[in-house]
Amino acid sequence: MKQFLFTCIISIFLFSCTSQQLQQAQNTLGGILEDDKLSVSQVASGLKEALSNGTNSGTSLASKVDGYYKNPQLKIPFPPDVKKVETKLRQIGLGKQVDKFVLTLNRGAESAAKEAKPIFLTAIRNMTIEDAWGILKGNDDAATQYLKRVTSAELRSKFKPVMKRALDKTQATKYYGDVINSYNKIPFVDRVNPSLEDYATNKAMDGLFLLIQKEEENIRANPLARTTDLLKKVFKQQD
Repeated sequence: MKQFLFTCIISIFLFSCTSQQLQQAQNTLGGILEDDKLSVSQVASGLKEALSNGTNSGTSLASKVDGYYKNPQLKIPFPPDVKKVETKLRQIGLGKQVDKFVLTLNRGAESAAKEAKPIFLTAIRNMTIEDAWGILKGNDDAATQYLKRVTSAELRSKFKPVMKRALDKTQATKYYGDVINSYNKIPFVDRVNPSLEDYATNKAMDGLFLLIQKEEENIRANPLARTTDLLKKVFKQQD
């Protein structure tokens, strides 16, 4: 009877799956369902809760003042593609101008990070049962990689104009223009004009995913980070 009920639950939630996928469901989640009396939907809910917690925490940290600027792992430096510009400007006494640009660049990222949260949460809500299995049995960053896979294109398209507004608001674009113009006025140098928006958007996204990955790893490795009974039941099978 227990096996019959288990199969019914799987069928209800995975009506579109093949027989091979149903067998995978049984092998993957059977122990959790029988030992803890969790349904397939509860397992998925637990994983969504964990990922939502990591997203909320990560985006909150990134969007605080100095969330990027004073975090060595997130801080966005002068664009490496034009590192020669920074070097030359510092050599001729314009170091303060460069430092101010870097500060405003990171302030822009902190401001734009607030806009990432709803994009992440929508992706989490749309996560399928099959996605949940892969995350549950995957590497320590499986959930983060899922988010990267399903949100990066939308995140970039929506984040870039937000980043542009944030850069303009914090005057990062102005300072970058000042820095590049100062460099281009130096005799005998090759002129440069790289895309600040692309660079800032990519670096800001990298920082967000790094924070979410750390939160995910913490929930997987640290039982104290599992703040609800559902999280504890779902992840204890992986300890």
